[in-house]
Amino acid sequence: MHPPHTIRTALIGLGNVNRNFLRILEMKHATLARRYGLAFVVVCVADSSGVAVAANGFDPAATRQFKEAGGRVCDLPGSVAGASPAAVLATLACDLVLEASPVNLTTGEPGLSVARAALQRGIAVVLANKGPLVLAYRELHEIAAASGAGLAFSATVCGALPVINIGRRDLIAAEVRSLRGIFNATTNFILTEMATGRSYADALAEAQRRGIAESDPTLDVAGWDAANKLVIVANSVLGVEATLADVAVTGITSVTAAHLAHAAAQGATIKLLATAARGADPAGGGYTLAVAPTVTRADSFLGQCHGWEMGVEIESDLYGRMYHKIWEREPLPTAAAMLRDAVNLLR
Repeated sequence: MHPPHTIRTALIGLGNVNRNFLRILEMKHATLARRYGLAFVVVCVADSSGVAVAANGFDPAATRQFKEAGGRVCDLPGSVAGASPAAVLATLACDLVLEASPVNLTTGEPGLSVARAALQRGIAVVLANKGPLVLAYRELHEIAAASGAGLAFSATVCGALPVINIGRRDLIAAEVRSLRGIFNATTNFILTEMATGRSYADALAEAQRRGIAESDPTLDVAGWDAANKLVIVANSVLGVEATLADVAVTGITSVTAAHLAHAAAQGATIKLLATAARGADPAGGGYTLAVAPTVTRADSFLGQCHGWEMGVEIESDLYGRMYHKIWEREPLPTAAAMLRDAVNLLR
């Protein structure tokens, strides 16, 4: 048996997702070597405090525990004072970047500069951060094509549910007529809990405690997280150059217990749905894109996606109607989706 191929890896952002990636490396390093011939060595880490480099690799368990205890990257051995992640990646000996810094819909930073710097050098990039794709989908793909770098992002839409992979890989030659999905587990959990009598504030606090909702939940509850994902699906699966400006967005903050009770009395429920509907002129290739709380039959596929579940239904001319869903209440499956992308790019 040949020794595994070393993948020098940079983790940008050490929040819930990349900390769980470190956990996967702890648990699965032998499996990755045996099944896929790969050994991921973390040579660079970055958080909001700074960047640190270790040519021989950071220990995954020790690094994860350091962060979980409140440590900052700027205090690690190998800290590069005053350097940005993108500046370090401009010269670092590296094969793979896993970008999971916080979403920034204004500038895309620091994720956008990180993705540009890595792709320009031919370094493979795997994104859990939606911001760079929402703001610069075409640009990043053009850079990747020019340099030959791999670019993957299945973790950006519904965590471990392979919505992007299904759409790009498995719907060959199809025309998608409609797509509807529950793309945000936080809002689905909140609405499910509210339907049972739990308060909005209590349900939100539980989602935050589990690390699914951020301390500032605006992206989730105002509908923008689902809209980000819909933009990525539109560009990557539907083949339209959509931006957030093309999506009509309404969040769940105005949904009340009375609304949910009224829907239940009609045999329905309320879900925050992301929808893409093909226009009347199929040749035009246009879709109407929206995110909004939607009254949905309780016995329908999406109506039966409860709590921490996310789901998508896709109707196409060749493959009929597909239904896919996942139950995901912890960040580990999203980290696993990043690993899936990395292995598929590099093995």
